[in-house]
Amino acid sequence: MSWTTSNRRDRLPADWPRIRKRILRRDGGRCTTVFSTGRRCTARATDVDHIVPGDDHTDDNLRSLCGWCHKAKSSSEGGTAAGLRAARQTRPTAPHPALED
Repeated sequence: MSWTTSNRRDRLPADWPRIRKRILRRDGGRCTTVFSTGRRCTARATDVDHIVPGDDHTDDNLRSLCGWCHKAKSSSEGGTAAGLRAARQTRPTAPHPALED
């Protein structure tokens, strides 16, 4: 995520550094991603991720991720959001004349 074009940092709680440190410690400083093969990522965690996007900063909604896994998750969420925006902006197509009542 580009912090220069986002208001995300402004929406973090004032004690975010303390929360972040606690989550990284809770998860043993390791990435918590489990790949589709069932293997867990072995990289060192550098980021704290919101499992469900939004402003729920409770421990149950936070997890430690490595930079690569966090970037992949964020990119996927951004692509999904962009696709939904594009779908809403698409003009509805007129029904085929033979199908009209």
